[in-house]
Amino acid sequence: MNHTDNHTDFTSRFAIDPVTAAAMGTDELRLNFLIEGLFQLGRIGLTYTHYDRMIVGGAMPAGIPLPLEAIKPTGTKNFLDRRELIAVNIGGAGIVKAGGRSYELQPRDMLYLGMGANEVSFASVNPAEPAKFYLLSAPAHQSHPSQLIRIGDAKRLDLGSQATCNERSIFQFIHAEGVKTCQLVVGMTRLASGSVWNTMPCHVHDRRMEAYLYFDLPEAARVFHFMGEPDETRHLVMRNEEAVLSPGWSIHSGAGTSNYAFIWAMAGDNVDYTDVDPVAMEELR
Repeated sequence: MNHTDNHTDFTSRFAIDPVTAAAMGTDELRLNFLIEGLFQLGRIGLTYTHYDRMIVGGAMPAGIPLPLEAIKPTGTKNFLDRRELIAVNIGGAGIVKAGGRSYELQPRDMLYLGMGANEVSFASVNPAEPAKFYLLSAPAHQSHPSQLIRIGDAKRLDLGSQATCNERSIFQFIHAEGVKTCQLVVGMTRLASGSVWNTMPCHVHDRRMEAYLYFDLPEAARVFHFMGEPDETRHLVMRNEEAVLSPGWSIHSGAGTSNYAFIWAMAGDNVDYTDVDPVAMEELR
């Protein structure tokens, strides 16, 4: 774990190939793919990954705002000099300041900040009910306008059924008809009561990596997240507000001991949400 001068912690994760991952035990899988402790009061925690250079992090401001500072792996003076960023609030009401503007995010709202946005900071409206900003950042090649997206304004898709235990609502924050980004595609899925499965039947997409943040889980509940190549699957047992990295070669699916929500985020060659390679159930092992 590395530290900046003030309130930011960061670490790096190197890319793992499927042959190496297939030989890993539980501890090695967790060390390389699981991100724990995302939200620490008064801190920003960032994980710089070597999967499409995605950064996954969390900011949990207390009584004072938390400025977003550049970290060594970005190699830039300011964090967003060559990057774009999305912040999704899963905690209490919060405020993000960027480029002289102030954005108030209620729970489940999302803010997109384009390349070049500067003087970014995160704050809680009420420190007794702190905001929790889930942060996702990828390299950018041009600057798109920053924009706040309310959860009520996201594109909603209702899919699945109780019979298959996967009745769910998908909220697409970033899509072809909406906010423009360079790489980032982000959305949220919320499972209905009694449903536990996500992304099954599963798929892979070698053109993009993905990260999942599982949340809205009771303290004692768990999600069994399935990963690996379709014919060489593995799993991780995950708690509330933990994230997992999914390389382009890996499936990313899960089943919980209760219903839950998760935020999915992709970065890579394109922003087409439907650009996936389906995996037939009979191919899974």
